[in-house]
Amino acid sequence: MTGTAGFAGSLARSRATPTSADGSRVFTLAGREWDLLDGVFAPTHSATTLVAMQLLGLADGGQDFHRRGSFLEIGSGTGVIAVSAALAGCDRVVATDINPAAVRNTALNARRHGLTGRLTALQGDLFDPVGAGERFETVYWHSNYVLAPAGYRYEADIERAYVDPGYRAHRRYLSEAPGMVAPGGAALLQFSDRGDLELLRRLADECGRTLRPLHRRRLREGDAEIELTLYEICVNR
Repeated sequence: MTGTAGFAGSLARSRATPTSADGSRVFTLAGREWDLLDGVFAPTHSATTLVAMQLLGLADGGQDFHRRGSFLEIGSGTGVIAVSAALAGCDRVVATDINPAAVRNTALNARRHGLTGRLTALQGDLFDPVGAGERFETVYWHSNYVLAPAGYRYEADIERAYVDPGYRAHRRYLSEAPGMVAPGGAALLQFSDRGDLELLRRLADECGRTLRPLHRRRLREGDAEIELTLYEICVNR
């Protein structure tokens, strides 16, 4: 779904899912238990987080995860991806989220899985909380791919996990992510065909970037079938 037609439905889903599906504070995903705080995107309400793990090779204990070294996740939410990357072998993991509840949730799950010393959760917008000069072998964002009107103002932090007004965050990520990558590393973006791919490609071109699809997977979400794609952001030479 392109354009802003679907943003109202995405906002409705964000307001209807403040906790896990059964109302508990713990959920199971990919064979592990995770804590869930109010006001944080709940992976139990959508298969997109599990699909993200599959696209990265982090499902099934990370046996197919081939990235090592340092890992930066933008928009970490509950911390499932960041924690799983650390458990799969990344020796330094940094996770950022603009939502303070998500930062607390990521830190909580790092402690649950014994990763307090290897995973740092930071609060801030995209790369703002990351130290100047820091570089990572992998930079990753499972984006809030639903396009909202440029003038929309968030009413709650959890809405930021669902929609991006005017794709301002996407433009910034496309522009800045490659500059956060260590030599030989990769800047990755997970996107959905529910987003506006035409606009995303136009923004990438304006930033001097090309989107290279790495892996795709289809899933059902409610009554609809959607496709998620993991892209590498390449710098045009």
